[in-house]
Amino acid sequence: MLYRWIRRLIFPVVFAVALAGAQTSQQPDQEQPDSKQQPTKPIPPPEEPKEPAKEETKPDVKITPRQAEELFHTVDEIIAFDSKETGLAIKREVKRKLTSRDEVVSYLTKHLNDEDTQRLRRSELVLKKFGLLPREFDLETFLVALLREEVAGYYDPKTKTVNLLDWVPMEEQEPVMAHELTHALQDQNVNLQKWMKRGDKDLAEIKKDPTPADIENDEMDNAREAVLEGQAQAMMFQYAIAPTGHTIANSPELVGAMEEESLTGTPSTKVFNDAPIFLKESLTFPYSYGMDFVIKVLQKGGKSKAFAGILANPPHTTRQIMQPETYLAGERIEPMFVPDFKKDFKDYQKFDIGAMGEFDVAVLIDQYAGKRISKQVYPEWRGGYYYAAKSKANPAGPLALLYVSRWSSPITAAQFAGIYAHSLNQRYKTVRGAAEIQKSDDPHSAQMTDDDSAPAPLQGRHTWTTEDGVVVIEEQADMVFITESLDDATTAALEKEVLSAPSAPK
Repeated sequence: MLYRWIRRLIFPVVFAVALAGAQTSQQPDQEQPDSKQQPTKPIPPPEEPKEPAKEETKPDVKITPRQAEELFHTVDEIIAFDSKETGLAIKREVKRKLTSRDEVVSYLTKHLNDEDTQRLRRSELVLKKFGLLPREFDLETFLVALLREEVAGYYDPKTKTVNLLDWVPMEEQEPVMAHELTHALQDQNVNLQKWMKRGDKDLAEIKKDPTPADIENDEMDNAREAVLEGQAQAMMFQYAIAPTGHTIANSPELVGAMEEESLTGTPSTKVFNDAPIFLKESLTFPYSYGMDFVIKVLQKGGKSKAFAGILANPPHTTRQIMQPETYLAGERIEPMFVPDFKKDFKDYQKFDIGAMGEFDVAVLIDQYAGKRISKQVYPEWRGGYYYAAKSKANPAGPLALLYVSRWSSPITAAQFAGIYAHSLNQRYKTVRGAAEIQKSDDPHSAQMTDDDSAPAPLQGRHTWTTEDGVVVIEEQADMVFITESLDDATTAALEKEVLSAPSAPK
């Protein structure tokens, strides 16, 4: 998956941008019976908005030793609240520590070891190839700056310690703890490091070519991370609204309003505000879609299924997270056929490979066609993968790319092909068509152009030349085959192998 290593590098933290909606001053329409364990203290309403200029220059407010002692006492009460709401048992006391901003950044950047840095640079170049990051963008510098700006707390599964941050205002500390202590409960019940390791497989580093099953499982760690953050975010919101008598399961409008607020940057979150669309969506995906997934399962199957049940039987794709009904129904999508990469790319050195999941295509379509069209198209995704390589004869040349996707029908395949073709003018300085448009006799083709704001659908095979070489986009039935910066012989070999493969059942 395109963003897996970006998120994994900052996995332990909860971002401040995800906290804004964790507090609410809304009250229920009428008093409700107090049938649930309540937080020790009601959470005060948020302060009145301040002028942006003042907020940007506002210095950190340090927690005093007395306040720290009070927070430490609150840990046990909040983990009891989380345990009651999730059904996850408390098996041992959680260690607690008050941490400074510099200590947090040092801890997190220390985890950016040589292997992670290499993975990060691979991801960065592939994202730039797809146009999801500007070509001059420095991803590592961005992540370090983001951590300094946004981190609000974290649970360290190695030391079994919840880290409370000494610059986070007191009124925000308890919701942060409700989030992080959910991670502590998850850890005590399934062992987070072991549980997450199931999806920790870098396909670019394995010696053998990946199998269809490897591609299918490439999103597993991102789906599992969305489970962990989704459960924690759900408990943070539940803790915040508990004094009002509402629950996350029966108050969708309240939760939706809080969630929308929580994902909106403020004048003080400049690094996040200025980030490319892909990074904003990637960083908030496990919190937003993850929580929506957990709440949907909670509504359909109750507390046991939404917490212990999901941990025992986790989803393994972003499609299941984004469309919980597919998880609940046990939907099974057949793995995609993959070519003989080693033979077909004999003149290239493997650079990166991975699944191109439903979340990836959702953000790509969002960037090039808008969020409304993205929401219409991405649910029709039925599989995809990419393979990036460097020419052995010209290692300094442009990154070469194969991208294959499968869709629910030829109509949606052509829609996506058109959107991808539309992206070329934004991604390359020079784009010249080198093929005649091939007409289609498909009687359903008119259905694809009913939205004047959407890029025109693209059927058949088309080529363009750019400053980085040739781009080929070919729609055939429910498949879209794309190559960029590959030589003609390699493209022809891949085209023949991929598009002549038996179509998997849907």
